[in-house]
Amino acid sequence: MLNLCTFANRLKQYPRHEKLSEMIKKIEIQIEQSYLDNLKSKLMLTRWPDELEGSGWTYGASLGYMKELHGYWTNYFNWRNTESEINRYGNFIANIDGYKIHFLHIKGKGEKSFPLILTHGWPYSFLEMLKLIPLLAENKDMSFDLVIPSMPGYGFSQKIVQPGCNVSFIADLWHKLMLELGYEKYGVQGGDFGAGVSTALSMKYPGNVTGMHLNYIPGNYVPVLEENEEFSADENSYLDLEEEWYSREGGYSLEQNTKPLTLAYGLNDSPMGLCAWIIEKMYGWSDCRGYIGNVFSMDALLSNVTLYWITETIHSSIRLYNENSKNPLIIGKDSFINIPVGIAHFRYEDPFPPRRFIERGFNIQHWSEFPAGGHFPAMEYPSLLAEDITSFFIKILKAE
Repeated sequence: MLNLCTFANRLKQYPRHEKLSEMIKKIEIQIEQSYLDNLKSKLMLTRWPDELEGSGWTYGASLGYMKELHGYWTNYFNWRNTESEINRYGNFIANIDGYKIHFLHIKGKGEKSFPLILTHGWPYSFLEMLKLIPLLAENKDMSFDLVIPSMPGYGFSQKIVQPGCNVSFIADLWHKLMLELGYEKYGVQGGDFGAGVSTALSMKYPGNVTGMHLNYIPGNYVPVLEENEEFSADENSYLDLEEEWYSREGGYSLEQNTKPLTLAYGLNDSPMGLCAWIIEKMYGWSDCRGYIGNVFSMDALLSNVTLYWITETIHSSIRLYNENSKNPLIIGKDSFINIPVGIAHFRYEDPFPPRRFIERGFNIQHWSEFPAGGHFPAMEYPSLLAEDITSFFIKILKAE
């Protein structure tokens, strides 16, 4: 099992740099070959289900595509290439409140650089952000010092097995990490759970968070209405659409919210089971126009799934659904987010609230509508997302 207690011994650790905190160690990702050999052995034992003729993706992950992906995973995919890409950047393990948190730290190369923490979501990982790194860190006019952590129980960060690890808990860890890195003021950005963590940071540390950019509205966001106030027709239509979406697409969420451990027995033991659970969402939530290869390469898909497999983090990742459901982000007059907020709405991010619904809790200073893209814009349209993040922060930093 590759948790951080044993995992630290499997990572190359560098001599401490004099500028690094005592709480932070630089590492290199290098997975033992036995883990990769075991994965291939498990793949060779895959037992396939049947499917209805011509059903495609209607009932879940397409059997034809999953067999194609299995063949590539078994015969061609090379995890070492993924490791090389990861190790191009500075990888670190920070000890924050006794928890080991993995993160990338990339200094901006422009004349002016502003610290920005990017938080991934589920079913992806910190790998989701790799395409953004050169776009945000190497912009000469406005670059960012990027901090890209793995949420607890994801990737190379420690699994937290005590109750209470929700987006608010993670926000506290992120804030302490940024202070440990010397960033008193910083920006936040995220989608999916990353939007929830970013929102919690903005609520709890408004004196430190200069601005927040989101490409998703947290699923546990609950706006508070004033006395005798009602939602508008557009807002009620959205709430109806959201309910319809969950009745059609939300089975995964209900299981992860209620009985994640039961689900984890199968996903933690079968690499193709794990793969199908994740790939179905990559297909269904992206703007792939009916073919997942239009958006994601097999190498990109399998890098993420392999990361989940070798770190055995499917249960610790989906458990966040359960923990988060107990901690709604109730935002109203007394908890309004006053810091500047930028919203990037990609067309196929569905369901997405109308602006008025979001404005009940967020101080929106920037809003962009994109005619394409889905739930994974950092991978689908990284240039568009990076440009929007940059333009938002240029705007608000000029106004300070």
